[in-house]
Amino acid sequence: MTADAHPGTLLRRGRKITGMSAVLLPIDAGGGIDWRSFERLLERTVAAGLVPAVNMDTGYVQLLDEAERLAVLDATRAIAGGDFVAGAHVADAPGDAWDRDATVRAMEPVEARGGLPVVFPSNGLTAFEGPDWAGAHARLGETSDRFLAFELGPMFVPYGRIYDLEAYRALLDVPQCLGAKHSSLSRALEWERLALRDAHRPDFRVLTGNDLAIDMVMYGSDYLLGLSAFAPEAFAKRDALWSADDPAFYAWNDLLQYLGFFAFRDPVPAYKHDAAIFLHLRGRISEPATHPVAPTRPASDREVLAEIADRLDRLEDPT
Repeated sequence: MTADAHPGTLLRRGRKITGMSAVLLPIDAGGGIDWRSFERLLERTVAAGLVPAVNMDTGYVQLLDEAERLAVLDATRAIAGGDFVAGAHVADAPGDAWDRDATVRAMEPVEARGGLPVVFPSNGLTAFEGPDWAGAHARLGETSDRFLAFELGPMFVPYGRIYDLEAYRALLDVPQCLGAKHSSLSRALEWERLALRDAHRPDFRVLTGNDLAIDMVMYGSDYLLGLSAFAPEAFAKRDALWSADDPAFYAWNDLLQYLGFFAFRDPVPAYKHDAAIFLHLRGRISEPATHPVAPTRPASDREVLAEIADRLDRLEDPT
């Protein structure tokens, strides 16, 4: 690790944090989408001051059909206006070549509603070696004036891939790419990206997706997290405390991190079931259900999540 990438060098006390929060797509008792609960979650996220992120992994984007993805965008547009980000996902198979036209078609509905597309990894896109991976994003810049890239580790999806710094440096040279979500779950890799960003393109957003180290915001990352879907108001409170250079930040961060360690344990994709249980316990959604074909958590999770919810309630209202 270079001196520039040391956390002691990167620490940024009192900086304003930009929070982008994934929004869970709630599932009803019959296995369908609970649209009213989804709208309530969107409203709470926007009211907290966070940018909602929809059609992401937390919103089961890989499991939705096109009509459902468009309905999610329409519901989000109605509540958030154009201030939202949304996944642009292309389903392909191992061995498929990258389909640029399909990626552009996935980005267009987001852009048409004023949102900012997040270019999801795919088998074809992550088959590229580093320079070509950055080059693919440059080609997307020929038809899109702004978007976010996405590095997603293989612990989340089989076709996930984290690139080396040479590739990341090339990505920084794509002006239409405003930032990139980084989901390696490695602090060291993210610190290296922050140092590179600071040296070469300070306006580029490094959006941590590390649900196991949410304090990466202390070092210059912003965030696009699945964990914040559990409690957007608490994340907003934590962020405000950091901006105010208030040591109370740590109490909020520690409890939210405890929640993250529990919910994002193996198998990681089952965190969405924990999100549904947690939000149901707090009266935010109607059913504690996950998507019918998504992995589930054991019933014993409910007791742990209830204890964390109780601690969060007492932190929010100590009286």
